[in-house]
Amino acid sequence: MTLLRQILVWLFKLPVHAYRRFLSPLLGPRCRFVPSCSAYALEALDRHGPFYGGWLALRRITRCHPLNAGGDDPVPPPRDGREPPGNSRRH
Repeated sequence: MTLLRQILVWLFKLPVHAYRRFLSPLLGPRCRFVPSCSAYALEALDRHGPFYGGWLALRRITRCHPLNAGGDDPVPPPRDGREPPGNSRRH
């Protein structure tokens, strides 16, 4: 992973971590999906990088509303079928 990509991923993750730290405890569990939208965003950024991962996270957040049933919605695998170097799935 290039330094620029690492910096961008870190910057894109900042608002997600801020949400988890400050807003989520006040709002309680509200996500209709598994994994939660914030967990999905962090994993998408790790697996796909700042731009495609950010796009996946944004799409996911726009689907998280009362008219959507939600359910299991994992992050898709990388397009080439491989994990980026240094990224192992954390469970």
